[in-house]
Amino acid sequence: MTGRPGGRKGNCWDNAVAESFFKTLKTECFYQNKFINKQQAAVIVFEYIETWRPPLRYNRKRLHSALGYMSPTEFEENLNKQKIAA
Repeated sequence: MTGRPGGRKGNCWDNAVAESFFKTLKTECFYQNKFINKQQAAVIVFEYIETWRPPLRYNRKRLHSALGYMSPTEFEENLNKQKIAA
């Protein structure tokens, strides 16, 4: 046993979702582009994530009970307002 939390069947720390995301990102973004420098890579990866095509796109308008029934966008805006007010 390696002492690593992930990788075993039924382990709640399994990172299959993250691995799936990064596989898709590499296939659809990295391997489709030739980056000149890190800044260009960062811009292209950011645009890819923010404009992820359906059905994979994250719904930034859907209400989440964990966020007090606010959308992620609303929650982020409220958080930023609280930081500015503090």
